Amino acid sequence: MIEMTSKISETLQQLGLETINNGTSTGSNWFSGGSAIVSVSPVDGQTIAQVKATTKEDYEKVIGTAEKAFKEWRKVTAPQRGEVVRQFGDKLRANKEALGKLVSYEMGKSYQEGLGEVQEMIDICDFAVGLSRQLHGLTMHSERPGHRMYEQWHPMGVVGIISAFNFPVAVWSWNTALAWVCGDVCIWKPSEKTPVVSVACQKLIAEVLKENNLPEGISCLITGDYKVGEWLTDDKRVPLVSATGSIRMGKIVAQAVAARLGKSLLELGGNNAIIVTPDADIKMTVIGAVFGAVGTCGQRCTSTRRLIVHEAVYEEVKNAIVDAYKQLRIGDPLDENNHVGPLIDKDAVNNYLDALKKVQEEGGTILVEGGQLEGNGYESGCYVKPAIAEAKNDYKIVQHETFAPILYLMKYNGSIENAIELQNGVVQGLSSAIMTNNLREAEYFLSHQGSDCGIANVNIGTSGAEIGGAFGGEKETGGGRESGSDAWKVYMRRQTNTINYTIELPLAQGIKFDL
Repeated sequence: MIEMTSKISETLQQLGLETINNGTSTGSNWFSGGSAIVSVSPVDGQTIAQVKATTKEDYEKVIGTAEKAFKEWRKVTAPQRGEVVRQFGDKLRANKEALGKLVSYEMGKSYQEGLGEVQEMIDICDFAVGLSRQLHGLTMHSERPGHRMYEQWHPMGVVGIISAFNFPVAVWSWNTALAWVCGDVCIWKPSEKTPVVSVACQKLIAEVLKENNLPEGISCLITGDYKVGEWLTDDKRVPLVSATGSIRMGKIVAQAVAARLGKSLLELGGNNAIIVTPDADIKMTVIGAVFGAVGTCGQRCTSTRRLIVHEAVYEEVKNAIVDAYKQLRIGDPLDENNHVGPLIDKDAVNNYLDALKKVQEEGGTILVEGGQLEGNGYESGCYVKPAIAEAKNDYKIVQHETFAPILYLMKYNGSIENAIELQNGVVQGLSSAIMTNNLREAEYFLSHQGSDCGIANVNIGTSGAEIGGAFGGEKETGGGRESGSDAWKVYMRRQTNTINYTIELPLAQGIKFDL
């Protein structure tokens, strides 16, 4: 039985979560599970639920059911698969407020961001529905007379999805909606820090699959710590593993999957910067930088970590940002008057405090003091104050991604090339932005000589992305692409076909082989 908290008891009931206490499912079937994972809200420190983790025996049942389901699911036409995803999108629409509230309460992001995350799920379902009629290949001319060549794409099989706590449902949907219309089945291993929202999502898609008389195993859920994730990464029956998380985690996943010659899609760390040139609109800059730095309490992979400002406007920008931080309201994310909620847990708080200490040890100057908040409304121990520090790009702590609301302010002089060199001077390559009304600077930033990130924006911040564009980054961000554009191709296998419609068998390159 899920423990009802007074704050969201009605929400849990709306999502039908009052009786489910395990975290292993092949659809409508739920397994007993092993040890309990306790989900504690960072909002108020209250226990939401105890969800039983997946055992190895449970995992084998799940993978067997998924493999069997794939043989049936791949026979369903792509537009029909799209229709199932469309129904899932409608199910999300009907439950948007309740699911968004649960996301906010379990993860700690603001209620508006929780609603926004569910909207991303709805949007990717819409995208996938259209995609289900556009899984197109290419035709090409053969060098042999009387031959036709073309490419087509086939489903891969079982897709493993390992997601992180900061976007506990959206990233799963980015992967699974596309994988489903491609004909794959999915096994989801969510973060052990946010298991309840994954149970809610699995319950919703299970209802859709049952209503369409589809087999168990198209959507599967497993829960637990990193060891459960290792079962996926080491399993040859899982041809593709999509993993979102830290660079450290991604390197482990990449090596494990590569060792068995599987495919991996990696979405890892970001160390994102906004360049502010003398031609920038300062008001726009402040809005973009502040939201990018403090939104989700700095726990987005696209959060703004560095602000690289030209010396001509440095003091003006610094003063404006510092003044803006004085207006921030920190507290319960379910209260829409607040701007900043808690960090995910006390370990994250300790990492935040340690980063502030290290930047000062390396010579940085604190402009906006940070620290842990205590007392009324902050009983969970997970609330901190967004901080700003003047720092240099080569500081070790600046080179490291701290998943917390710390913004590093640094100065550049001379041309835009100098700013871009600073921006690119980190191992991560996810998101980047430039604030300028100078066309030459904007175009140079977007050129092959400019930003080395997978995402490069002009006059908007680093945080946030639209479903229509492929999401991902370069360097140690992993190189993966999810969501829009042609990201669907990673979930399929490419096949080249040649058809001979003559009564002869000419060989390629004019080779003669007469018998």
